[in-house]
Amino acid sequence: MTGLSTTAAPRVRVMLVEDSLVVRQLLIHIVGRDARLEIVAAVASGEEALAALATARPDVISMDIRLPGIDGLETTRRIMAEQPTPIVVVADAVEDSSLRISMNALRAGALSVVEKPVATTHAGYEAVATQICTQLRIMADVPVIRRRAIGAEWAGKARDFSAPPPVPRGAAPSLVAIAASTGGPPALARVIGALPLDFPLPVLVVQHMGAAFMEGFAAWLNGVVGLSVTLAREGERPEAGRVYVAPGDRHLELSPCGTLRITDAAPVGGQRPAATALFRSLARNAGARGVGVLLTGMGEDGAAGLLDMRRAGAITVAEDESTAVVFGMPAAAIRMGAAGHVLPLDRVAAHLTRIVAGGSAS
Repeated sequence: MTGLSTTAAPRVRVMLVEDSLVVRQLLIHIVGRDARLEIVAAVASGEEALAALATARPDVISMDIRLPGIDGLETTRRIMAEQPTPIVVVADAVEDSSLRISMNALRAGALSVVEKPVATTHAGYEAVATQICTQLRIMADVPVIRRRAIGAEWAGKARDFSAPPPVPRGAAPSLVAIAASTGGPPALARVIGALPLDFPLPVLVVQHMGAAFMEGFAAWLNGVVGLSVTLAREGERPEAGRVYVAPGDRHLELSPCGTLRITDAAPVGGQRPAATALFRSLARNAGARGVGVLLTGMGEDGAAGLLDMRRAGAITVAEDESTAVVFGMPAAAIRMGAAGHVLPLDRVAAHLTRIVAGGSAS
């Protein structure tokens, strides 16, 4: 009889960077409960993290942001420049300054942000603890590279980014929907920030992120792009040149009468807000006048909804693999035939601008 292999998968090697002794001990306890994770270093400063990196060889780093000396943002920048390693930011969701630094750390190369744990007696402790371990396990598998200018990956290569089909007469776009997950904040900042200040359409955004961070994310995005960015509100009528971000743990949809709908309907594909929920609402209620854009992200959320949009005659775009931090969501859309056009990140805004102007996007 042939025996089954009992070799266990190697545990994910975790470095904890946290200056508070109390929180550091709490994180050690949380991570230590997960048999799939192994703590290889627990340090109190960015300087210690940089010094220990080569010997600890972590698969993933849990990064505090407000550190003495070199803060978490600068530590993230240096790690991504010198020894790229997946980084999960662990931040205080109620402190504005912490949130801003956390969003900038995502822009510098960190992959996700999760809520900092409080006392074990806190009502939300178990949910926060589970989320931390889940993010550490998932992000450890994301390949990361030294940070470089977006577009450097494909510059000079013979890639065919062909022009989109012409917009049918009488179907001028009226609304843009953009969705992203892992790697999304900097990608959204890059795309929306490159749109002209007189961009003539509303922009609806779904970004997968913990509910506690969504208000801070919208405020951060509002500060780094030219267009006005706010959290979407129930019944609001979207206006040209404004960006509406789905609130935490709520779907954002377009209603039949053209207003915004915020719902707590069941998650779609495990996500709320879900890109597919947003895209499907545009397919139903905007038809060929909608524009759907699916950016970097893990999993397949958005692909089925983008396909519905394309079948309804809408213009659909997926981010090219050459610039996506995680190619999962765009790849799923491309496999399904949902993407009418596939573009590297720094060509998406120009493409959208030409579409709404009625020109070609060669």
